[in-house]
Amino acid sequence: MKDELLFCPLGGSGEIGMNMNLYAYGKPGSHKWIVVDTGVTFADDTLPGIDLIYADPGFIVDKKKDLLGIVLTHAHEDHIGAITHIWSNLKCNIYATPFTAALVLEKFKEKKIEISSYLKIIELNGSIDLKPFKIEFVTLTHSIIEPNGLKINTPLGTVFHTGDWKVDPKPLVGNKINEEKLKKIGDDGVLAMVCDSTNVFSFGRAGSESDVRKNMLDVMSRQKKKILVTSFASNVARMETVFDCAKKIGRNISLVGRSMHRIYQVARKCGYLQNVIEPLDPRDAKNIPRDKIVFLCTGSQGEPMGALNRISNYSHPDVFIEKGDTVIFSSKIIPGNVRKHYNVHNKLLKDGINVITEETEFVHVSGHPNRDDLKDMYNWIRPNSLIPVHGEHRHMREQINFAKEMKIPHPIQVENGDIVKFSSSDAPNIYDKAPNGRLCVDGIIPVEEDSSFIKERKNIAGNGFVDITIIITSKGTIHKKPILNARGLPIFHKEDFLLGLEEEILNLSKTFSLNSIKQNENLIDGLKKICRKYTKEKTGKKPITNINVVRI
Repeated sequence: MKDELLFCPLGGSGEIGMNMNLYAYGKPGSHKWIVVDTGVTFADDTLPGIDLIYADPGFIVDKKKDLLGIVLTHAHEDHIGAITHIWSNLKCNIYATPFTAALVLEKFKEKKIEISSYLKIIELNGSIDLKPFKIEFVTLTHSIIEPNGLKINTPLGTVFHTGDWKVDPKPLVGNKINEEKLKKIGDDGVLAMVCDSTNVFSFGRAGSESDVRKNMLDVMSRQKKKILVTSFASNVARMETVFDCAKKIGRNISLVGRSMHRIYQVARKCGYLQNVIEPLDPRDAKNIPRDKIVFLCTGSQGEPMGALNRISNYSHPDVFIEKGDTVIFSSKIIPGNVRKHYNVHNKLLKDGINVITEETEFVHVSGHPNRDDLKDMYNWIRPNSLIPVHGEHRHMREQINFAKEMKIPHPIQVENGDIVKFSSSDAPNIYDKAPNGRLCVDGIIPVEEDSSFIKERKNIAGNGFVDITIIITSKGTIHKKPILNARGLPIFHKEDFLLGLEEEILNLSKTFSLNSIKQNENLIDGLKKICRKYTKEKTGKKPITNINVVRI
């Protein structure tokens, strides 16, 4: 049997977020594997009680004895957010550049897991030899520092895995893309490019952080009262921009929100943000005049616990916002967060706060490649095959169409679980399907998306809950009255409702021989039916109903 090279996305193909990709090399049945990225996506209102979702790693967990390591392209949550959830089932080495490694280490510290001996820090543009894979980190530009493409060399050929990227001619923090290096990769021959699809529908170029900085200075210099800027904490270049603009307009700056402080400290430790003004503690910033302070806050997506949401609700202990102040959303809305974002946006406007967003001013630029950026990368790498990832099906299908326009010989559309096989002679093809799925972080427990816990919670959220306790004496009579409790039902005259429900319960109970324990199950089933029927008649709802029978 011949050696083969395989690619399999477990997450991030068919959605934006939750990126997790597998590569394998070897003879059938004896492959060696690597994992590229272990990200999360954020739950929406359809999953009550759930914040984070990540790709089910079961397929690779079954192969962990042949797993060579986890390679991380960059530090965004949709690429590293699941690392603490997944790693404990794999116990393998993790490879990352310094900034990403520092944030990963912080995540494990929070979970009180010692990871130091497994975390391997790779210098920028460095390489690792995980035979049969030789992986070269290629520093690109994105909306976070140290984004990496991966040149994955195997005896069969090379795959270029772009990670998240764009072409930023003036990234402000870090170097611009090394065009010559990418051309050299293309000259050496590339079997396939696995490529970011997020902005494939956007024409032109994604734009530069330097252009945002120029415009941000103009916007901030026009404001007369307090300024609050909210952005993704991970965008260190944007953070530096706000610091720079605050200094130029003669204002102090204060960071608000846990992740904003964490990114600032980690970036400083890794050698970034060395020449910015010193931020004030929010408690000290209270004493600064309104026209002399800028707050840089978390919460650009309207997250309930984000600093901006608490500030807009006047529940933040240190930052108070007043009519005439300005909030600048220096970010875009992530799909799934639209409602939360606009709830905060509208609340601010209602209270007389000036709101500036990318819809009204040039205060944000994407970190993903627009059409012309993609064209550059295609021309540099010139792959034999193009595999779109990091997108919904519509994004990936459009990139397939674009790859055909760019004369890529073998574009392949995949979805999570597809296993693509490459060979030196034949065109790559999808030849098998790996088991795949999504795990929801429920508190601290991973559960499947269709688990009974989540279904039950949805049911309670939609229909309410009724709890009934009946105490039966040794003589087979009901002791006093049933104990009734109703929650989440549209009941305006609760006393009348409960009296009617009590009457239904007592009438049904008379038809049973209550002194017989054997009747318990039938009694409980009968009471559930009559209670749900009564509640449906009175409220239009069929609540989750719990019956407790206690014998004394």
